[in-house]
Amino acid sequence: MRRQRSAKIVATLGPASSSPAMIAALFAAGVDVFRLNFSHGERDEHRARLSAIRALEKEVDRPIAIMADLQGPKLRLGLFAKGKIAIKPGQNFRLDLAATPGDQKRAPLPHPEIFAVLDPGTEILLDDGRVRLRVETHGKDFAETRVVAGTELSDRKGVNLPGVVLPLSALTAKDRSDLAFALGLGVDWIALSFVQGPDDVAEAKKLVTGRAGVLVKLEKPAAMTRLQEIVDLADAVMVARGDLGVEIPPEDVPPLQKEIVHVCRRAGKPVVVATQMLESMVHAPVPTRAETSDVATAIYEGADAVMLSAETAAGEYPIEAVTMMDRIIRRVQADRFYDAGLHAESGMALEHTSPDAISAAARQVADTVGAAAIVSYTSTGATALRAARERPAVPTLALTARLETARRLALVWGLHCVHTADVHRFGDMIQKATRIALREGFAEKGQRIVITAGIPFGTPGATNVLHIAWV
Repeated sequence: MRRQRSAKIVATLGPASSSPAMIAALFAAGVDVFRLNFSHGERDEHRARLSAIRALEKEVDRPIAIMADLQGPKLRLGLFAKGKIAIKPGQNFRLDLAATPGDQKRAPLPHPEIFAVLDPGTEILLDDGRVRLRVETHGKDFAETRVVAGTELSDRKGVNLPGVVLPLSALTAKDRSDLAFALGLGVDWIALSFVQGPDDVAEAKKLVTGRAGVLVKLEKPAAMTRLQEIVDLADAVMVARGDLGVEIPPEDVPPLQKEIVHVCRRAGKPVVVATQMLESMVHAPVPTRAETSDVATAIYEGADAVMLSAETAAGEYPIEAVTMMDRIIRRVQADRFYDAGLHAESGMALEHTSPDAISAAARQVADTVGAAAIVSYTSTGATALRAARERPAVPTLALTARLETARRLALVWGLHCVHTADVHRFGDMIQKATRIALREGFAEKGQRIVITAGIPFGTPGATNVLHIAWV
């Protein structure tokens, strides 16, 4: 099954999309990567969803990627005696470690690590920023604050501290357990939440040990101060705009999105734009025009993938949401201005290596000779990632003998992944490339394709061959 677009679609599974029939329908509508959200659901549910995806994969004979999204630390208030209180700007309000239920003047905050990093003037956001407090005095187990904005608070609302680096690992005990479970199931990507710096990424990669790709969710402003280091360590990145937008002004989110996509594209790392993309379709069969433009902006910027969350996990129109996302992507990529913007910075990040030179040349040669497709032989995925970074005008077939590589690359812009037996001779390489390009519908007899590979065959990262072949 060939997608008629280059950018990919990530969809979250949940109560509205757990049956094998619905998962198959979502894939047919355009989903390339399925996300299992470990902030919700039971393990048996995640296991059943993964089994359904793998069964579908065999049926359609196309690699499908599965992402396990770890919850990360969740900072929340405790309980209130009456479940909810009214507050008003200007009033004093105390946060402390006492387990006593809260009232009109105080609330329990069972996180000593928060009190350890407070300063007078520190801003504390509650309930996704609906309530804003400013610290006036504090100690190791309390903070006296003044309400800056907000009208009410209720049980277990979330807590955010903009610009403050908290002494917390991105991996809680729950996350470590979920990580081991997800890796045991054989997921392809691990999405890491609450990343504040490169040390968080290094810790996760040490635990994953190459069994899956590590996708870093950028949702903390602190991470933006070390963006390049984080991108260098990550296997992929997600612009998690919902959480990011809680701790920074809304008008700062679009420039940061653009910067993250730019840095990832230069580094050749897949980048996903997520959160509230078609949120109105949770309850409506069509999106707003603003949402349509939002998705289109991510595609014009060259993002590898866009993601649906509640739209497919709990929405009333999951298939329609995927279909709409597919339609928007295809329409943008058909725009005559799309390619010009996509290649505005082409070649800026090339390293002085043979693999980078071959990958850049493949795009240019494909344009010059009017090739129907680029065929990239890859073992670890490095060769295919280099090909995708160039954003060629023709599709790229990524051929690999490693099923785990084929699945992982399903997230990457422009790649059509094929799991196939390895080749050992140059002639076999050409024959297989032309045969698969013809079979998969990417080339017709008499057309040319551009082939990139590494010799000796199967050597990771050794891209050193560029060949033009007739189909």
